[in-house]
Amino acid sequence: MPTSFKRTGSGLILDFGGVLTTPIADSVAAFEQSEGLTPGLYERLVYGTASGRELHFAVERGEVSQADWNVAVAQLLSVEPENLMGRTMAALKPSQLVIDAAQFLRARGVRVGILTNSVGFAPYNPYDGYELETRYDALVVSEREGLRKPDPAIYKVMLDRLGVPATSCVFVDDIVTNLDPARDLGMTTVLAQDVCQIVYDLQSIFAISLQS
Repeated sequence: MPTSFKRTGSGLILDFGGVLTTPIADSVAAFEQSEGLTPGLYERLVYGTASGRELHFAVERGEVSQADWNVAVAQLLSVEPENLMGRTMAALKPSQLVIDAAQFLRARGVRVGILTNSVGFAPYNPYDGYELETRYDALVVSEREGLRKPDPAIYKVMLDRLGVPATSCVFVDDIVTNLDPARDLGMTTVLAQDVCQIVYDLQSIFAISLQS
């Protein structure tokens, strides 16, 4: 990992869920508990089956509405469909240390973008309160592009909007397979595992104390 990544003229690209927020898996676990579901059922049925995965990929690409996703996934889980996405994500909270670190770097010349696989905007908008349109230099949302990570094309969209070459960019995501295309394009990558580790890695890469 580089220890003297220059700040001015560099870029930082962050995932949303699990990077700017607390882990999605924790929120899903809280949802399962509140609904009286077997722990791990959501993972097995939504991510662990071909039909569940394709449904999730389709909502991320904007091919299926969140409302339709709610109905289809409710049938898989045998729960009520009303605002199911919102109930699933209800325990998500801002990862304030990462948010503050990103703003600290941005104030010092780093261009900061958000690259997120969307889960729709209605009836539940996961981005409410994060001010993504105003606090960051570029925002790329999968459903607006008809593309989702890890398709390399969506990373190129972000690089174009951020106006920074890949070799001057750092990309942070909590999913290993989403890091591979970024690395292939020449970005420095960080696997988000916990808040302190993300901040530590960014401090090392940009050679700056984010606690100052």
